[in-house]
Amino acid sequence: MHTTKTRFRHGALTAGAAVLALLAVGCSKASAGAQTGGCRDDAEWSERQQAAWLRSAVAFQGTTDGAGPSYAKASVVLHPPRTGDVRALCRPLAVQVEFWALTARSTGPETSFVMRHELSMDGSNTRTVAFPSGLPTGRDGTCTRVLVAAYAGRPLAGGELPRVTGELATAGDADVRFGTEWIGVHRLLPAQDPAQCDADRSTPNPSPTASTGWDIYHP
Repeated sequence: MHTTKTRFRHGALTAGAAVLALLAVGCSKASAGAQTGGCRDDAEWSERQQAAWLRSAVAFQGTTDGAGPSYAKASVVLHPPRTGDVRALCRPLAVQVEFWALTARSTGPETSFVMRHELSMDGSNTRTVAFPSGLPTGRDGTCTRVLVAAYAGRPLAGGELPRVTGELATAGDADVRFGTEWIGVHRLLPAQDPAQCDADRSTPNPSPTASTGWDIYHP
């Protein structure tokens, strides 16, 4: 009799433990499913996927015409994506917002680093990066423009830095090339002093001076 009761209790405890184990597994799977459904899995994203996501999350403010003595009210706004899968990312991206000054030279546009701001972003809130103060405006007599880019990952290496094809005075966003697929979005801003760029473009190269003297080896 005692043995029967003991076996019954042992069986009941074993069954109860099995039920609890099943419940725990079920809760674990439900929790994992809720976590996956609650954020967008970006663990295996390629550079192109990161750039595409960032492209839908970046906007420029105060940079429409470039007219004025400074970019005091200009900014780069990183906001939650408004199209496609708008869930926050499960793994925040390291985002770089970088500024360069491009100056027209006889050998082609010269690129100078101005500032780089790094932040972490998962698309759950809005972040704003103001343009740095004291950006060059070309008032020193040269054709100067500002380039800004937002990209995911580490800072750009030497071979990945931007370059402009063609003439700086007439170049557009499509004329800017980067040596990487990380770039989400970039903007080549209009010159603060368009007249200076026009003057640089319209000034003809001086013609070589013809020599009127004979070569010493001339007969």
